[in-house]
Amino acid sequence: MVGVGTAVGTGSRRWFVLALGHAAQTASCAFLYGIPFLVPSMRDTENLTLGEAGAVVAAPSIGLLLTLIAWGALADRFGERLIMALGLGGSGVLLLVAGTGGHGLPALFGLFLAAGASTASVNAASGRVVMGWFGADERGLAMGIRQTAQPLGVGIAALALPPLAAQWGFRPALLFPAGLAVLVAVLVHRFVVDPPRPRRGTTSAPDGAPASPYRHPALWRLHGASALLVVPQFTVSAFAPVYLVSVQQWSPLAAGWFLAVVQGLGALGRLAAGYWSDRVRSRLRPMRVLAVASAGAMLLVAVGEVSWPWLAVLALVLAAVVTVSDNGLGFTASAELAGAAWAGRAMGAQNTAQNIAASLTPPLLGLVIGDTRYALAFGLAAAFPLLAVGLTPVRAESGRGMSGVARY
Repeated sequence: MVGVGTAVGTGSRRWFVLALGHAAQTASCAFLYGIPFLVPSMRDTENLTLGEAGAVVAAPSIGLLLTLIAWGALADRFGERLIMALGLGGSGVLLLVAGTGGHGLPALFGLFLAAGASTASVNAASGRVVMGWFGADERGLAMGIRQTAQPLGVGIAALALPPLAAQWGFRPALLFPAGLAVLVAVLVHRFVVDPPRPRRGTTSAPDGAPASPYRHPALWRLHGASALLVVPQFTVSAFAPVYLVSVQQWSPLAAGWFLAVVQGLGALGRLAAGYWSDRVRSRLRPMRVLAVASAGAMLLVAVGEVSWPWLAVLALVLAAVVTVSDNGLGFTASAELAGAAWAGRAMGAQNTAQNIAASLTPPLLGLVIGDTRYALAFGLAAAFPLLAVGLTPVRAESGRGMSGVARY
């Protein structure tokens, strides 16, 4: 058993494993969040309505949502390397089939659904492998690095998929995320080494397995608080572009560049938050502070919308950075509170709660906005992180020590 503050991995191995986990998450995100970039080509070549194309775009996220916890349980049972390589490689093969066959809409939807369900393995398994190879004094920064895979994957997809689709068409463009997934899966299977598995403790269930951490409310509260914190994040990502174009009179190109820049700033914010949590030896105290900051930033956006347009733009920059900075903290804390034997399931549950909140935020706040009520929607989004402040279980962490619960 590793003591508090001791790095599990030695030398450069843990950083190499982190790099491969990051690559796996990046490949997964390039597919999951890259499909929307192919919608124009998809509609042209497949003769789909906008509603049909939207259903295809939603299919990977539905598959992901349905299987996150199951993949986490498999990672707990069989190890990170196998599960990560199997799921990511499976998604690549399914995308190869989608990209090379003349399938109709139902088959395309099914292939994307299955590919999303398969690539969900990466979420928990890559998190587990980082948790296992890094000690408590480095996990925050390491998980922050891993969390930058999402904006990197989106950026890769944005740069690669539209020109590929313009040159070759929708289905050949799918071969790019397919090939990337297969390549990274092979590298993961070849080079990733599972961290040491913990010895079974004395406080276990009758069959010898560690008892469920969900007997206590801390993890339930953490998942709930993290889901609440997703609301302002997806309020900004979903509505900032249309707000800048329709209200601030920006061009679509300028709005796109704005979002690209704040994506990069958000990635730096995740790194800074992880480093901060390592230094103060707590994930949840920084998470609670960021919840307050998130609420304040969203209120500033709302105030700027009804008063000074320049304030709304500056506040959107602040909100875009602050609202994503807590993601790695909640993810890391869920694994540390659950312990190594339950970390995969806990991280799967964490992602499930966040994805449900992310899916519900745009349509529900869209009803609030209507045509012009942006200030009301931004102000309403500020209420959710305020609720998360009280729900974040800081005492559960401080009562046992930051890594005292996690048997890594």
